[in-house]
This record gives sequence, structure tokens and C-alpha cells, in this order.
Amino acid sequence: MDALGPRIKQLRIAAGLNKAALARQVGVSDVTISYWESGAIKQIGHERLVALSQALNCPLSHLLEGEPNRPSPLYLRSHLPLPWNEAAHKGIDLPLELIPGQRWDGDCHLLTPGPGEEFDFLRQMDLAAVAPTEIFRQPGLYLVAENDKLCIRHVAQDPTGQLIFQQEGQQDVTRYHSGMRLTAKIVALWRHEPV
Repeated sequence: MDALGPRIKQLRIAAGLNKAALARQVGVSDVTISYWESGAIKQIGHERLVALSQALNCPLSHLLEGEPNRPSPLYLRSHLPLPWNEAAHKGIDLPLELIPGQRWDGDCHLLTPGPGEEFDFLRQMDLAAVAPTEIFRQPGLYLVAENDKLCIRHVAQDPTGQLIFQQEGQQDVTRYHSGMRLTAKIVALWRHEPV
């Protein structure tokens, strides 16, 4: 809770409140607010913490622990390595309600095309949630490594069970060959809508 004082100040400013207005809502003096923000008073009773979180319009956990680490999207580039392998990157938990009809287990990562990169099915500023896998799970969009180049393809199985790959807007399919491998299943895709 060492950062509680600066967090109170940051949330107060974000809420557009001066110290006196916050003090009135919490039921303390503005001098007490100053002491809390400076860290001169480190112990704040539960009742005051609840009143602070209500006045600052934030969850109590946010007030006490700060903003949870939010994952930022990784840049998808058309060449290897895979973006989540370049640096230590923690996956995200994606609520199942956001991905009806999808099945996967394990890590999930947020991707967006890197500057100047173009991909079928994924435009600049679009956001995709991908689950790393080298196994075909179900028909849909996959991140595919083909001859050490990354691309996005719609992948399905033909009646014999062989994998077939299709580019966006194309009727022709490419059959699986030794230069191809699945790297991730796209489990959710959000399109950027210009305002």
C-alpha cells in the first residue's frame, strides 16, 4: 500500500475533484486528504477506504492495488519469430462469452499487424486473440508459417481429412505441404471501425 497516496491523488485528479470536494464526500478535512496523498498518514480505516472508492468512482481493489497489468497487443509481422516468442510475454485470459463456438486451452495473446504489415483477414489496427497451437482444432482462421513467412489463412479439412488453406476472397485452395505449419488459432477478431 506504499503507492496508495499517489494513487488517491491520481484518481482524484482523474475524477475532476479538488481536495476540498473529495474531503466533503469522504467526511474528512482537506488537510487529511493532503496527508493521505503525501503518505504522511499511511493507515486509512476500511470505512474511509470504501468512501474514497465511492467518491473516486473506482473499485476498492483498484484503489488498493492499482491498475491491473493490462496486456498490450503484440505486433504481428510477416516473418518469424512468432511475436510471443520474441520476448517474455504473458498470455491473457479471454472470457468464453467473447468467443462463442471456439474451443482451445492454454495461452491466448492479443495481436495487431505491425506498422506497414498486411495480412489476409486482419487489417491495420484490427485486434486478434490467438491461441498458439500446431494442431488443427476446428475450421477457422489460423496463423500459418509457410516457408518461414507468416500469413493468415482459413483452414478446413477436405472429405479425406487433408488440411486445405484458403486466402481471403479466393475460391482456390492450397493443400497442406511440408513447408507449412499451423502456429496459432485465431479465436476472436475485432475490426477497427474508423470514427
